[in-house]
Amino acid sequence: MTKRNRLTTSVADVRRAVRTSFERHPVAEGDLVLVACSGGPDSIALAAGLAFEGPKFGLRIGAVIVDHGIQEITATVSKETKTLLESLGFNPVHIVQVSVGSDGGLEAAARSARYEAIDEVAAAVDAKYVLLGHTLDDQAETVLLGLARGAGARSLSGMAELTGRYLRPFLALTRETTVQACIDSELKVWHDPHNSEDRFARVRVREQVLPVLEEQLGPGIAEALARTADQLREDSDLLDDLAEHAYHETVRTGPTSIEFPIQALAELEPAIRYRVIRLAGTTLGGHLHRSHVLEIDRLLTNWHGQKPLAVPSVRVERTGENIVFKSTKTLKPGAC
Repeated sequence: MTKRNRLTTSVADVRRAVRTSFERHPVAEGDLVLVACSGGPDSIALAAGLAFEGPKFGLRIGAVIVDHGIQEITATVSKETKTLLESLGFNPVHIVQVSVGSDGGLEAAARSARYEAIDEVAAAVDAKYVLLGHTLDDQAETVLLGLARGAGARSLSGMAELTGRYLRPFLALTRETTVQACIDSELKVWHDPHNSEDRFARVRVREQVLPVLEEQLGPGIAEALARTADQLREDSDLLDDLAEHAYHETVRTGPTSIEFPIQALAELEPAIRYRVIRLAGTTLGGHLHRSHVLEIDRLLTNWHGQKPLAVPSVRVERTGENIVFKSTKTLKPGAC
């Protein structure tokens, strides 16, 4: 990573992951690529890997450091991280201070504030990609949390390597590898104490659930969960594509409503029909959980004169031979 450090297995793995990610998701000479860096081992290892591989692709490299302001020390950590990144050749390095609300709990609120800040910086500088340091361990934790919450295939498919402009090169690397790479390269990192506090569900999964599974079922649980996520993502991508095609084939839209012929919708396979229903709700600004989708589906498959349904941001009713979704929100141009 730094030129004088010896090339260890962990350092080589980090560099290879970054290089391979760019080979799968091509970049052009002169593109600006940002790394989102917290100062922790995952993001510092990623930054060092990008600092080594980026110039080989002719890239400009920059960084975004988000200071959530939740802990007093983070202002100092942000400044020290900025200095380190600049020494590795990153320019520009943006420190963004955000305010964290309380919607959905501290973890969710911090994540929302973080991504909003990163999005704004990336858009302002026209970044090709923003690299995130999520590892195989993060993927396994995401899948387990989804299982515990009864999530569907899309949630259980975890994080994709590429989502919009967000690129995750480390999804096949363990956290142990990134930590060792930083040690081998003598890079100073910050270990966030929140990552050890069991008041957070993800920490409990990391510190308590996964170790028990490893002990009781044998090693390789994280890798198995990551493979499961990959397979489910492949299936979900196909089903989502089929559902989107079916949606556009059957939908009729108005300024504040979406309408489907009952017969056309009822003839779809459940896995596709449920997705079409959810897509209709999303298009109107709603967020439908499975219980909402199933209630709407009964208007098709188990009709006995039910009253209109009120689900988040959407009203759904059966009128004659149609199912009508209505919202007080105006459809965005090109939404359907």
